[in-house]
This record gives sequence, structure tokens and C-alpha cells, in this order.
Amino acid sequence: MKIGELARNAGLRASAIRYYEKLGILSAPGRKGNQRRYAADALHRLLLIRFAGEMGFTLAEIKIFLSALRSDVPVGPRWRKLAHRKIQQVDASIKRSLQLKSLLEHLLRCRCPSLPVCVQRLSLSPTMQKLQGVGTPSSRSLQR
Repeated sequence: MKIGELARNAGLRASAIRYYEKLGILSAPGRKGNQRRYAADALHRLLLIRFAGEMGFTLAEIKIFLSALRSDVPVGPRWRKLAHRKIQQVDASIKRSLQLKSLLEHLLRCRCPSLPVCVQRLSLSPTMQKLQGVGTPSSRSLQR
């Protein structure tokens, strides 16, 4: 398949595909005449690259990830280190998301007479301190 067709099918620009080749994330294809010709499995690899990027992996991490997927190479220490680091990042992201959800739920119950009063109460409340990682957890809510 030509690079334009591959790019369309993968939802990428041809320049991105050439860049991935340059980085070694995507193998350089064979050529017919002066044109790149990709095997069908290149699309699967590009879709995986795109998905990993959308999930927050850097291109360097994607390269490590993809090298670990080769059937002739055992999963190595670099892959394990990457996986542990990503799990920590995901856990931190989940924690922030749950904190944001909690804050928004409290704001839905807010009965402050104005926004400045609400902001003042939020910045002084034990719950907001908990959400910011300050002080000790409190079971009090922000109901006003």
C-alpha cells in the first residue's frame, strides 16, 4: 500500500509516518520504483502507535513498548520499568480525577450567596485542603 493510502487508513499525515520511520518506531518499507510500499501489518502498527500516543505514551516510550512486542525478543527490564512508571502515572491521574469529581459534587451542593464567598470558603475548607494534599483528611463536606 502507498504512503497516502496508509496515512488515510491510519488517520495520520504521511509526514508523521515518515517521522516514525526516522525514529525507528515503524520499519522502513520496501520500495517499488521510487515509492514506499507498505505491508498490511504497517497499518496495525500505526494504529497501535496512535492509540499509545492518545493514552499518554511518549514516542520514546512507544519505541520501548513496540520493541517489547516483537515475538523474538523477551520482555526486558526497560519494558518493566516503563510499565511500572506508567502504572504510577495512571494511579496519580485516577487520584486527581477522583478528587476533581469530589470537588465538583461538593460544588453542586454549594449554597454560597456569591462566587467570591464560595472561593473564600473553598480555600479555607478542610475538604479543599484535602483535595490539594494539605492537612489531614476530613469527613466534613462543603455543604453550605
